[in-house]
Amino acid sequence: MNAKFLIELIQKADFLEQKHPNKIQSIEDFRMYLNEEFYETESPKNLSKKFDLHVYDLENEIAKQVILLGRYSKHLIKKAIDNHEGLSNDDFTYLFRLMDCESASKMQLIEKNAHEKQTGMEIIKRLIYNGLLSEKEHETDKRSKLVFVTEKGKMVFEKAMNDITKVSKIMCGTLANDDKQTLLNTLKTLNTFHHTIYKEKKQATLQEIEDFGSL
Repeated sequence: MNAKFLIELIQKADFLEQKHPNKIQSIEDFRMYLNEEFYETESPKNLSKKFDLHVYDLENEIAKQVILLGRYSKHLIKKAIDNHEGLSNDDFTYLFRLMDCESASKMQLIEKNAHEKQTGMEIIKRLIYNGLLSEKEHETDKRSKLVFVTEKGKMVFEKAMNDITKVSKIMCGTLANDDKQTLLNTLKTLNTFHHTIYKEKKQATLQEIEDFGSL
């Protein structure tokens, strides 16, 4: 172990102590800090050079940020719904999608939430079991059933909505209103594109999807 390494190690520890007092309480804390520092400096461009890959730097960074936001939001939503009876995972969005209409077929509801059929059916089954949704015969298609929000489901939704609203506010961070509107418009455009792929290109290969619309 050379002196240069020890000096660098002490300097990093000293810098961290000054920047975030009391953050490092153990060797494990320091290791996590070094990992985070490395993660922040690692970029798609560096990875492409390291592994000789053709990487779209801007698009990869956008994809990474979208994925991270999805994980952060999932963590916050779990906090919001943990205290509400019969709600878990994506249950709330299914209630939300049904609150503004009298009823919908199961597949309509699943497609509104952009889920695979099996995943969506499990969520609907759970909501019915917990008394938040109910089902009835389709008026014209006897092979299909319609689902609707029960009175219990409406009460649970209204109570959970207060906490979900807090999540929405937290997810927007400290963005100014103009930035929020710009972000909303961009996300709507992006989601419209992906909704088309979800509806029309679900079974397509990655190459066919990439070719779609001359990406």
